[in-house]
Amino acid sequence: MTIQFYQQLIQVLNQGAAVVATVTRVRGSVPREQGAKMIICEDGRTFNTIGGGAGEAKVIQQAKEVLKTGEKQWVEIDLSGAPERETQGVCGGLMQVLLERWSGEKAIALAEKILAHLQIGQSIVLITSFEDQIPYILTSEYPIPSSDQIFIETLQPPPTLLIVGAGHVGEQLAKIADFIGFKIVIQDSRLEFTHAERFPPNSIIYNQSIFKVLEQLKGYNNLYIALVTRGYQYDIEALKCILNFKFSYQYIGMIGSKKRIKMVYKNLEKSGISSQQLEEIHAPIGLEIGALTPEEIAISIGAELIQVYRKSKSYVNNVQDTE
Repeated sequence: MTIQFYQQLIQVLNQGAAVVATVTRVRGSVPREQGAKMIICEDGRTFNTIGGGAGEAKVIQQAKEVLKTGEKQWVEIDLSGAPERETQGVCGGLMQVLLERWSGEKAIALAEKILAHLQIGQSIVLITSFEDQIPYILTSEYPIPSSDQIFIETLQPPPTLLIVGAGHVGEQLAKIADFIGFKIVIQDSRLEFTHAERFPPNSIIYNQSIFKVLEQLKGYNNLYIALVTRGYQYDIEALKCILNFKFSYQYIGMIGSKKRIKMVYKNLEKSGISSQQLEEIHAPIGLEIGALTPEEIAISIGAELIQVYRKSKSYVNNVQDTE
């Protein structure tokens, strides 16, 4: 996701110039969404993807020219399969990709500034114009230019996954969720299960009560919660706190058999939790793929997280007409 992209871009720029390719417009069926990015280096290495195949090959070829000239380019990728058009695929749609060379101290400083905002959970608006050498962050000092060839892009910080329970499933889920781009937060009172080396780098680990953890997370706008505790009594404790806490979250899921889930729900209803609140819970957690091992269960949960994330994600990116 976005943080990993800019971390990689900073590493590349410290070695030399690179082209950033960004999908700025899509129509019909295409392999990547608006805002998808990849990096093309001077030595031919690439990072990330804007869809692969012949269309991406065309972008890489054009990037070589951009690296030489420094002049931005729009690349049209035709995936319609229409016989009368130059075609790079048969997905059915069209993609427009912006190519721009990033190089030097100013580009590194911009990438570092973008990364700093994202790492503290702040969204930013990035303006790319053919009239400027490199993009810039939208502020009152630097407003949107009056140009008909600009790309306005909102960069969002990654979603956060709170994993309640640091056992075998929690450990594997942290790895899977980190791999697909989530910021990881772990809550478990057991010190013997919360050693930092069990979890991905930069994971935030709490041994405090769930209430104290939620107090730390109440400012997060893109929060996901997975309950993978060691027993139903811990589910009840956590859910009573979560469902009565005044904050927003995108997803909440709970591990367990149908019997365990029924026991938890019955207890929660007695404590005053409404049936409407219970309907928000994904239980049993994860997509049904027949998962049995901690690793398989983690993958099923990760798949459900992706499903919910992609359904709820609304792209506020916009590109002005360049034709």
